[in-house]
Amino acid sequence: MVTIRIKYFSDKIEPLTYIGGKSDWIDLRASEDVSMKKGDFCLIPLGVAMELPKGYEAHIVPRSSTYKNFGIIQVNHMGIVDESYCGDNDQWHMPALALRDTTIHRGDRICQFRIMEHQPAIVFEETDTLTGPDRGGFGSTGKS
Repeated sequence: MVTIRIKYFSDKIEPLTYIGGKSDWIDLRASEDVSMKKGDFCLIPLGVAMELPKGYEAHIVPRSSTYKNFGIIQVNHMGIVDESYCGDNDQWHMPALALRDTTIHRGDRICQFRIMEHQPAIVFEETDTLTGPDRGGFGSTGKS
């Protein structure tokens, strides 16, 4: 088990916890009320800062219901917080773009994260042929 030191910037949001028996992702909540008009960009404060262990990073993504419930998308699609972002004022935020007028209330679950080990060092070996099956070159369907 890994221990992570966490600082809360608000006592008005729930402490972090795993998503009840469903996943190893952890929900993050807006730590203040935010109103956005269609087309607005906002860094929504999530009310936490953490000291991640050396060699680890947090991957932050929207919840599956975030767009349906709030009409926002995360503009970097997946945020990465590495262990160097660990100071007293390094509060996590969700960079959001509103696709309709919306209000997000303090405590609303808007994104989620998980802690991952850094990618190991890799070396690319150039080749003229690959040994796997040819699936057509586009995603899992092989169709463009």
